[in-house]
Amino acid sequence: MIIQASEEHVEMVAKLFDLYRQFYEQEADYATAVTFIRDRIRNGESTVFLALEDGEPAGFVQLYPSFCSVDAIKIQILYDLYVDEAFRKRGIAEALMDKASAFARESGAKRVDLSTGVENKAGQTLYEKLDYYRSLDDFIGYSLDL
Repeated sequence: MIIQASEEHVEMVAKLFDLYRQFYEQEADYATAVTFIRDRIRNGESTVFLALEDGEPAGFVQLYPSFCSVDAIKIQILYDLYVDEAFRKRGIAEALMDKASAFARESGAKRVDLSTGVENKAGQTLYEKLDYYRSLDDFIGYSLDL
């Protein structure tokens, strides 16, 4: 079952979010995960869908609303997707991706954008299976830590 997470689901999502961050080589920090997820949901800054298997948190996807100025359209940025190791190979990631794209359409977005690690071959395989295309444009990403 996939539900839209609300404040009552923060602890379940945070458990998965902490594991997701560890996957990307961050230190385990459940308190930070709880605060971050609670703030995003409470402030309406993101949409989180939570996959439950027999009442247990199995996976989540998080989307942020945004815009593409060049195309002059509303988009959703799919920033986080994670399925707990114990629940993998059951189609949960694909179901979460389908829910995310359906939500994006319903919200009026014209596109869903995402990035993934170069080493994340499983993610790349999933995204391409779902007809996401690899962006081959002339843009180079930069970041500035503040």
